Amino acid sequence: MQKVQKPYLPSIKYIRGISMLGVVAIHVGAQYLTNPTPNLHLVTILEIVSRFSVPIFFFISAFGLFYKIDLNAPFSYRNFLRRRFKAVLLPYIFWSVLYIVHDNYFYGTGIPAPAYALQILFFGLAKYQLYFLVLLVWFYLLMPIWIKILRGITREKFMAIFIAQIAFNYFSSYNTELASFTAFLPDDSLLKLFLMWRLNYLVLHYVFIFLLGGFFGVHSQEFFKWLSARKSFICLAFVTTLTLFVGYFYWLIYAKGYDVLSAINTAHQLSPLGFLYTIVASIFLFMLFQCYKFARPIQALLDYLGANSYLVYLLHPLAITYLSKWLAESGRLMTAPNTIIFFWLTVLMSLIISSTIKLTMRLLSSKK
Repeated sequence: MQKVQKPYLPSIKYIRGISMLGVVAIHVGAQYLTNPTPNLHLVTILEIVSRFSVPIFFFISAFGLFYKIDLNAPFSYRNFLRRRFKAVLLPYIFWSVLYIVHDNYFYGTGIPAPAYALQILFFGLAKYQLYFLVLLVWFYLLMPIWIKILRGITREKFMAIFIAQIAFNYFSSYNTELASFTAFLPDDSLLKLFLMWRLNYLVLHYVFIFLLGGFFGVHSQEFFKWLSARKSFICLAFVTTLTLFVGYFYWLIYAKGYDVLSAINTAHQLSPLGFLYTIVASIFLFMLFQCYKFARPIQALLDYLGANSYLVYLLHPLAITYLSKWLAESGRLMTAPNTIIFFWLTVLMSLIISSTIKLTMRLLSSKK
């Protein structure tokens, strides 16, 4: 498949940076939930408003893949996989091994036996954020299918995929019979593993958002014109879906009597409202960064965040681990003010480490 020469899009990098902050917020929010009486509004920001962060990576990954290729040209599957695996699979294996070794040192978890190590790698269990890369590898492996679908996509087919996506995600997330069946399977059952960790590898949970990003990438010029012509509508749609999604979270707590953690696990990105919010947030952020110009300092900050987003995504659990240790040893609790400081310290520490790694790699490359 031939690459098409198209202009560089800073908006993709900017979205990566914003999404990275959202991912860090979700994981810092999990730390904040150790507080038995958390501030509900801060929890909402950390755990609900930021829920678009992981799915939007599939959206912009697909957009970037299809933006510069000719959909109707021959596709070299081998060359594609070689490039993609170098960018994703090798870093995934490296960071998985690093976390296994680190957690053995820090928590005394031990080094897993070969069979269990393969299980960890297959399902992305070395650290809580790494499952995203497993899903991305599966999306790459299935690339010929996505190309075939997008070559023959119509509005009616897209709507059918959209409806099927909501139905499948609802079944996977809320079907009590499936949950009970999985729970009663023997612990050494292979089927139990595949059902229990289905969110970590089964791309069916994110097919629509990936295809939507790919479709917009193929038809980028028409997409950008549509964004420019419907800015007000997109802003209204974003505010509406965000309000509905947040309102659903509060409704679960105040009207249905859910505890905070149960409400978070119900109002997630694969719930119908979470799914709609993710789609609209993806389009909104593209519109924001594609149609509006920002002051140079803000552009520089967005560019810096985006350039470091991949490494920060990979390493930020290390920052969370050692900041949590410092917080515990100093006798400080995860109050709302401390959690906000904790979030920004996590981002800052991760950015410093990321910048140091990138600078070191550039220096080593220059000496060759």
